[in-house]
Parts: sequence; C-alpha cells; structure tokens
Amino acid sequence: MCWVIFFSVPFQMFTNSDEAVSCNLKNPKYLFLYPWSQSWNVLALDGSNWQRIDLFDFQRDIEGRVVENISKRCGGFLRKLSLRGCLGVGDSALRTFSQNCRNIELLSLNGCTKITDSTCNSLSKFCPKLKHLDLASCTSITNLSLKALSEGCPLLEQLNISWCDQVTKDGIQALVRSCPGLKGLFLKGCTQLEDEALKHIGAHCPELVTLNLQTCSQITDEGLITICRGCHRLQSLCVSGCANITDAILHALGQNCPRLRILEVARCSQLTDVGFTTLARNCHELEKMDLEECVQITDGTLIQLSIHCPRLQVLSLSHCELITDDGIRHLGSGPCAHDRLEVIELDNCPLITDASLEHLKSCHSLDRIELYDCQQITRAGIKRLRTHLPNIKVHAYFAPVTPPPSVGGSRQRFCRCCVLL
Repeated sequence: MCWVIFFSVPFQMFTNSDEAVSCNLKNPKYLFLYPWSQSWNVLALDGSNWQRIDLFDFQRDIEGRVVENISKRCGGFLRKLSLRGCLGVGDSALRTFSQNCRNIELLSLNGCTKITDSTCNSLSKFCPKLKHLDLASCTSITNLSLKALSEGCPLLEQLNISWCDQVTKDGIQALVRSCPGLKGLFLKGCTQLEDEALKHIGAHCPELVTLNLQTCSQITDEGLITICRGCHRLQSLCVSGCANITDAILHALGQNCPRLRILEVARCSQLTDVGFTTLARNCHELEKMDLEECVQITDGTLIQLSIHCPRLQVLSLSHCELITDDGIRHLGSGPCAHDRLEVIELDNCPLITDASLEHLKSCHSLDRIELYDCQQITRAGIKRLRTHLPNIKVHAYFAPVTPPPSVGGSRQRFCRCCVLL
C-alpha cells in the first residue's frame, strides 16, 4: 500500500489508447493517488499516459509551480496542453515547461496575461514541433514574439494572437515568411494591422484556410483582395467591423475562393446585393453567413442565396431593415430550407411579419430564430410556427401593454408637492 502526491492539480488523464481515466477530487490543490492498486499507481506514474492535459476547469488554482511539476513528470510525452485562463502562470514557469516538453504540438495560453515575449523566445528555442499556439489576450506580446516563433517553430499551422494590439505588419511579415504551412490566423482586435500585413499573408500563406480580422478597422479592399488571390483554399473569413470594405471583396472571394464556407461581414455597411450576387453564384459551399447591419442588402441577396447556396445552415440578417417577407419566402422554399437551415436571426427587421414565419414552417432543421424588436411579429404567429416546429427556440420581445388612461378624465398627473408649489 502506498500514498503518492502526484502533480499539484486534478484533471482527466488519457492513456495511449485514448481511454480516459478520471480523477474527481474536490481539492484542486493536490492529486492524491489513493491506495487503490499497484497497477493504478504504475499507470499514473507513467508519463507516456499524460499526453493531453486541459486545466481550464482549474484555472484559478493553477500557479507556475504546477506547470513546472507537470512538465517534469510528462517530459517529452506531452503533446497538448491548455492553460487557458490560468492567470497565475508566467514566463518563468513556461521556460521550464519549454525545456522539459520539447515535443509539444498544441499549446493554449489564451488569457494568460502575465505572458510576455520571453515565453515565445523559450518556445522558439526548445519547441520546434509546435503546430498550434493560442496567445489570445496576451496583450504584452509584440512583434518580437512573432519573429522568435518564425525562427524556431517552422511547423506552425495555427496562431491566435487576437487582442495582441501591439503587433504590426513587421511581425506578420517575419512570421509568414518562415511558416509557409500556416492554415489558421486569428488576428481579431489587432488594430494596428493595415493592408501591408495582408499583402504579406497573401504572398506567403497558400495553405491558409481560416482568417479572422474582426475589428481590424484599418484594412481596406486592397489588402483583402491580395488575400483572396493568394489563398485559394480559404474556407472561413471574418471581417466584421471592417467598415472600409466594399463589394470588391465579395467579387474577389467569388472569383478566387470557391471553397468558402463561413463569411462574417457584420457592420460592413457598404456591401450591397450586387456583391452578394457574385458571391452566391460562385461559392456554393457557404454554410454560415453573418450579415448583421449590412444595411443596404435587400430581398435580392436572399433570392440569390436561396438559389445557389444549398448548404446554408446559419444566417444572420439582424438590422437588415430592407428585408421583407418576400425574401424570407424565397429562402424558405430554397434547397437549404428543408434539411439544412438551422438558425436565422432577424432582430430589428421592421418589415418582417407573421407571413415570414409561415414561409419558414417547412424548415424542418430550424433550431433557433431571433425576432427581437420585430414589431410586426405576433404571439399568434409564433404559436402557429411552433405547431409545425415544436422544438424550435424562438427569441422575441413584446413590449408590455400600455395601461388604459385612468377613469375620471380630469385627474391631475403630478404629485401633491407640485400642486402646493
């Protein structure tokens, strides 16, 4: 019989055969291997059985020494580690981790706000097999981190530096020139990025599949067209909040990126039916579209989507105030309607009435519909929709009924104090 203190944190263990062994302890500070059996002890102490660790559920309890202990126990066996939200982990612990876990392939440091460029230097020096790195909200990260990664992590396939707003085109240039296999770049909130950064991506990332540029407000058509022409495998693009873009982007996507599945262009108010017509006629694999506040689009866009995009599953049209029941009628009778369409958002579409709900009742896969501030939608219309789609989630708001004027007519509507004054 033996009692062993193992690591300093509870989590789920995966063996080589992907069979999970769970340690469910109420004290997140220590993992005790109770005197269950000799075979259990052997299993737990074998570092080869700890190849994937996710500590998100214990983020408040994780300190640097925990990460150091894990790295010493797992060593070269560890392939995937998530420290998402672990605010107590800093550069020193990650240097020890990098030295001990040189075969790491996936590392999430999302929200680890103590992290600086020093951590990326350590990863560059000791972790050449790194493929996926998440540094979102690590706001101390600068161009020096990207340059370090470019020198030591040439196999990098996915990088998330969302909200790392110190990064500029110089860091992007260094990264993409040395990491030609990049498939996913998440640059949300990197507000210093301009078209020049996108030109480097377009020139050096032919394998790119996913690109997120949300709220990168300085980018224009010029940079994005370069992306479209150089990244023909692009499947997911988010440019929500990039108010400078026009229909030229939609034309470029249609002409160069036929595999596009996800397009998010919320708050891109210069986009029109003309651009979406070109896009729909060429990108038949579209599954998710966020067109919120694309205020110029009309039923014409919905007609084209209904004809040419049979795989459409999620469509947001919130604040598209020119959309009418006729557009929804076409969508509800299109090839995507019966088996594909799962979510449609129609918040603040003032011309939508109960007739639209009638047009959607044959959408058997429809799981959720948003109807906030659709003033012409009634409770009766929603009730009729639910008779056909009993499991649908309907999110709507109905203002409370205005109370009738008080009987007596001439009663004064101010307080006694005002009367006295």
